[in-house]
Amino acid sequence: MPTPTSVFRPNALALITGAASGVGLAVAKLCASHSMNLILVDNNSAGLDEAKSSLTSTKAKGVETHAMDVASLEDWGKLKSDVEKGGRKLDFLHLNAGIGLKGEWTDSQYFQKIMDVNLFGVINGVNTFFPHFEGNTSGSQKSIIVTGSKQGITNPPGNAAYNASKSAVKTLTEHLSFDLSKSSPNTSVHLLVPGWTFTGLTNGGNAKEKPAGAWAPEQVADYLFQKMGEGKFYAICPDNDVQWEEDRKRMMWTMGDIVYERQPQSRWREEYKEEAARTMGGMRLGSKQAE
Repeated sequence: MPTPTSVFRPNALALITGAASGVGLAVAKLCASHSMNLILVDNNSAGLDEAKSSLTSTKAKGVETHAMDVASLEDWGKLKSDVEKGGRKLDFLHLNAGIGLKGEWTDSQYFQKIMDVNLFGVINGVNTFFPHFEGNTSGSQKSIIVTGSKQGITNPPGNAAYNASKSAVKTLTEHLSFDLSKSSPNTSVHLLVPGWTFTGLTNGGNAKEKPAGAWAPEQVADYLFQKMGEGKFYAICPDNDVQWEEDRKRMMWTMGDIVYERQPQSRWREEYKEEAARTMGGMRLGSKQAE
């Protein structure tokens, strides 16, 4: 059976959303380094042109760009028609497009826009190209990558719609992995969860230089490749401020809100802060849950 990283091979066809910059462009460069054919998708036409130009000196076999709205089923239908010309099928799908708006509980547009892009941008992509990955029992590896967020796991206060969208994306991707493991054993599914990463979303898009604690998008792409090589579903990236062990402790504490019937988001509530710090400081997590 091929390993997940064998999807990175000459002439394989990769489609990446949110590909004009940041993590999407970094993953496109990773694919290009393995001589893959690229289809870059973004709503920023000028950004796509710049991304394509940056890939001209790489080993990419070919680079196509499609400016579209991932929330539009009509746009996905047009993209599917273009992709399938000549009988082509995708080998690699990275559903990465996302936005990071903030709003109030009374702001229905905030909730709608976040869900349209972050959640339905993923659902629409899976709906459209699922047949390219289903029933893959041949010798050729295929992979689907979905970009999530730590905020969809530990759920810090301050951005309810964003956290909810990324929590839903995590759940959907887990289901996708389970189902395809049965029907399509040579298709791997991975949830990419960047840490603090210097992208267009950093500080609301206002950061001009990479903060010292943040990773570059290329580091995220490299970490994805590493975790795919290890056969992992979750690629939860550290950064220069927070390492993997700290992430593990935060996730364990968050799940404890349910298990121990604490108030939700307890890590940020005054009455639990001391207990949270003490408990997480004393956690010794093994490589398996029973350890």
